[in-house]
Amino acid sequence: MGKPGSGMSVPTKTPALRLRIGAVAETRVRGGHPWVFAESVRKQNRPGKTGELAVIFDRKNQFLAAGLFDSDSPIRVRVLHRGKPQPIDAAWWRRHLEEALARRAGLFDESTTGYRCVNGENDGWPGLVLDRYDTTLVLKLYTAAWLPRLAEVVELLAGKGDRVVLRLSRNIAEAAREQFDRGDGEVLRGGALDGPVVFRESGLRFEADVLRGQKTGFFLDQRENRRNVEGLADGRGVLNLFSYSGGFSLYAARGGAASVCSVDISRPALAGMERNFALNGDVPSVARCPREAIQADAFAWLREAAARRFDLIVLDPPSLAKRETERAEAMRAYAGLMKGAMERLNRNGILVAASCSAHVPAEDFFQLARETAGKTGRAFEEMRLTGHAADHAATYPEGEYLKCVYLRLT
Repeated sequence: MGKPGSGMSVPTKTPALRLRIGAVAETRVRGGHPWVFAESVRKQNRPGKTGELAVIFDRKNQFLAAGLFDSDSPIRVRVLHRGKPQPIDAAWWRRHLEEALARRAGLFDESTTGYRCVNGENDGWPGLVLDRYDTTLVLKLYTAAWLPRLAEVVELLAGKGDRVVLRLSRNIAEAAREQFDRGDGEVLRGGALDGPVVFRESGLRFEADVLRGQKTGFFLDQRENRRNVEGLADGRGVLNLFSYSGGFSLYAARGGAASVCSVDISRPALAGMERNFALNGDVPSVARCPREAIQADAFAWLREAAARRFDLIVLDPPSLAKRETERAEAMRAYAGLMKGAMERLNRNGILVAASCSAHVPAEDFFQLARETAGKTGRAFEEMRLTGHAADHAATYPEGEYLKCVYLRLT
């Protein structure tokens, strides 16, 4: 870590990696890709420790990039800086954080206090996500390379929020506990929590279980699609499949939905939805909207509820392809869900179908929706295609996971 007080400076004896001659990794790194895989490394001056800064040299032994070394991951180095060499010191880290925060400047006002502040590789912080829920910051790590630097990262966040909560991806939870005595849901700075955090989104109030909830406590990345659904809901009977804590349901209710039916397999998630509706009981359209909560597997419910019909259906399942080998099966599952939803749409009904599977390309997903609609024998209109919100912007192919298609079937 360098001399005491030097911040995240480059050690005197930095791990130096040279890439394989002819490997595409060099071109990819120059083009902005944030990962260098172990198989692309030709030579290394010494074994590296997870969390160390490593320097990567090109085929001409010229500086190519610097990044975080991860000895236990196929992604051997996660790139922080490329181009001309420069010191990765405390000032560099502060500037790096402020640049990410500046990209969100002007995106939100006091009506939205929940959003992403740092979006991992896309903001130059590979394997690290920072979300804000009102005055609580949630720091989620997807690589153990950040664990040795955790205290310094938290120090960088001083003054940015009243509390910092640590969340860990499953693949590093054991290493965090055994090697660094860190646990998922640990409060790293600020007062303890005895329940969810309440924040605002587009003027609506939501709770986020930042200690144990999915992702960092809420699905912040679907904000713009929720706003779109609100604009389409007036007078419509709405079905929200895989509803979780009812984000789409609540927006639809505020938008004037005639009724809202929410289906999710998790009883705690549905209970969270009821609390979210209660938080917004002072909104007249929310208070008067009839709603129904059904605890069921959405796949099975679509097959069994053949008589039910709706004017607007939101289909937002969890990731169905967590790896490339699962892609074909995921496409079949998406097709089945779309077909089932379309069969339950009234005339001029709207399907809003989303996918958060990075291994399912957007155009493949959109084309699947078109083909499935075509097989119904009904005419259809492609109303809108959406991707990532500005605070979740994707800058490299693997970072492009979210896509959503809006179809009206006559």
